[in-house]
Amino acid sequence: MNRLRATLLQAVLALAAVCSFQYARVAQAQVASPPPGKALIILYRADKQPVAGRAPIIANADRLGELGNGEYINAVVNPGRTFLRAGDRILTTLALQTSANQTYYVLVEAVPGQSPLRVEMRESSQAGARNALSQSRAAAPAAAAAAAAPRVAAAAPAPAPAAPPPPARPSTPAQPAPAAAPPPRPAPAPAPPPQRQAQASPPPKPAPPARPREPTRDNGPEWTFAAIAKTGAFNLASVSQSVGGQPITYKKSAKSVGALEAEFRHRDGYALGGELLYYKAEFTPDGTTLKGEQAVLSTTFNLKYYFEATSWLYPFIGAGLGYATSSFSGDFTGKASSFAFQGMAGADIRFSDSVGLYLEYKLLNAPTRDSNGQEFKAGGSGILVGLSIAF
Repeated sequence: MNRLRATLLQAVLALAAVCSFQYARVAQAQVASPPPGKALIILYRADKQPVAGRAPIIANADRLGELGNGEYINAVVNPGRTFLRAGDRILTTLALQTSANQTYYVLVEAVPGQSPLRVEMRESSQAGARNALSQSRAAAPAAAAAAAAPRVAAAAPAPAPAAPPPPARPSTPAQPAPAAAPPPRPAPAPAPPPQRQAQASPPPKPAPPARPREPTRDNGPEWTFAAIAKTGAFNLASVSQSVGGQPITYKKSAKSVGALEAEFRHRDGYALGGELLYYKAEFTPDGTTLKGEQAVLSTTFNLKYYFEATSWLYPFIGAGLGYATSSFSGDFTGKASSFAFQGMAGADIRFSDSVGLYLEYKLLNAPTRDSNGQEFKAGGSGILVGLSIAF
């Protein structure tokens, strides 16, 4: 009879451990996407220079756990204003405005050379978080250990059904049987190790990181406006030409080079906008001592595409089509105009979501015709540097 009781007790405890493990797996899977009417914030840590130490994460008043390099943690919050805090003795805060049934991504990055550990937080796009999350693992939740202990303790009362032995009280010899029953009770001790081992198995599952790849997630505004001011070095395509039937020779390098550009940027990387490019080129009519100056103003409509290499580096390529005018002054005067088209490539190095260092290589083709219908080249190529500001 005692063996039967011990066997039943072990079966009940094993069943409780299996149920708790299945419950933990279901609960973890549900956190991967926002429940109806809730918002999901995925905080992931990706240090540029790996830093040891873990950063406690708090969403509003809830402690989510501690985040190490290469780990992520999910926070399910109510729609509205959400306040995030990271760190222990040195706190970093971030406020997010969340909407129901949406997912948001927050990059947590440790500052190298700081003791105690200090981290920075900033909101990231889905595309920016994709690469880091694909190589991350889930951080252990703060209440994981506490949640596991009550389940084992709750299983302990299961011996209560074994209370039926009291009917044996009339017989004094049966009285020692309950005293002998406690020895099997230590048997539950082996049950927790399988449970802890089972809890350790979910982290290798790559299922949660795959969630951010869903294209239906909405992160940030769809369009943003950006203004770009730039200058640099610009060289003419041809220095020996003929204008108005007069052969002339240009200086290779133009002066007073400047450009203003405005564009609308889509969160998927596309950008549409317009640009004004201005520069001057000095020239001398061949065989004379006369001097002149040509001022070129190019107005183009541009189409670009930005690639998100990292959270701060955005290479781009683009093309533009528009109109160019040339004005001559000095000892040689006149005007000419024509269609113009250009190609450009470069990178926008963004120090934040609103300010960036803009680098661009530009090739402008402006086959202008003078008053006699003779074509000459007013374009060229150059490298421009500027500042981009997004609103």
